[in-house]
Formats: sequence, structure tokens, C-alpha cells
Amino acid sequence: MSRIRSRGNTDTELALARLLRKNKIAGWRRHVQLRIANAELRMRAGSGKIRNSKFKIHHFKVRPDFVFRQVRLALFVDGCFWHGCPRHGTQPKGNAASWRKKISGNQARDRRVNRTLRKAGWRVLRIWEHTLQWATKKPQNESRLLNRIQRALD
Repeated sequence: MSRIRSRGNTDTELALARLLRKNKIAGWRRHVQLRIANAELRMRAGSGKIRNSKFKIHHFKVRPDFVFRQVRLALFVDGCFWHGCPRHGTQPKGNAASWRKKISGNQARDRRVNRTLRKAGWRVLRIWEHTLQWATKKPQNESRLLNRIQRALD
């Protein structure tokens, strides 16, 4: 498990980067850290103005796989195992309780990140690893994935 990389995976992130370049989809950056202040979240939620008082600003930090800043789109590529894909996510037999806790924690974090980014005015797009692998093998699946990305960009 120590050899599994969280960034720069050729089956997921680099495959999507190749797909975006091949189809001339521009304006993205990889692994840009987004810092969202809790004051920004409260303003977006419609709680009114934040007065300049003894209010301490905390930042929520997240690093999406791909960021389109101009249209405020955060794109994540989720691995089937690590994020508990309903179709392809497998449960290890050894130390099963620990793995269930790890994968459910990842899913809870994903929901929290989605909710926080959306409250701050960002759109979030999550792509499963298997969807990306199918898209690189068949042209009709590739066009389906590209249409989904294009709709999110528009």
C-alpha cells in the first residue's frame, strides 16, 4: 500500500490530463490548493454581512485534481477502491473493520468537500476511475465523458 501514489497516477489523473489536452480543453491547473474562508461561506449562505470585529477567519483547504478557476469548477478523479465505488469498490478480507472505517471516512470527507465548495460558489465534478478507464478504451465512452466535462464548464 505504501507504493500507491496519491498524485500523478497514470491510470487516473495523467489519463484525464492527456484526454483534456487531446480535445483542446484549456484553462485547467492540477493540484491547486483552494483556500475558502469561513467568512466567505457565511456570506454565500446568506447570513448577511460579516462585521469587522473580533471574528477569527479559519480557512478550509482543499486540493482538487483539476481546477478551472475562471468558471470555478473543481474536478476530482476518485479511485474505485479508495472512495468506495458502488460498482467496483472491493473490501479487503484482512483487517476488514479498519478498511471499512478508512473508506467510509474518505466518503464522508468527499461529501464535506463537495458541500463546502458548493457553498462557496464552486461547482464540483467527480469522475470515477472506471469511467476514465472506459473512456480511454472506447470512443463513445470518451465522448460521453467529454460531454459531461463540457456541460460542467458551460
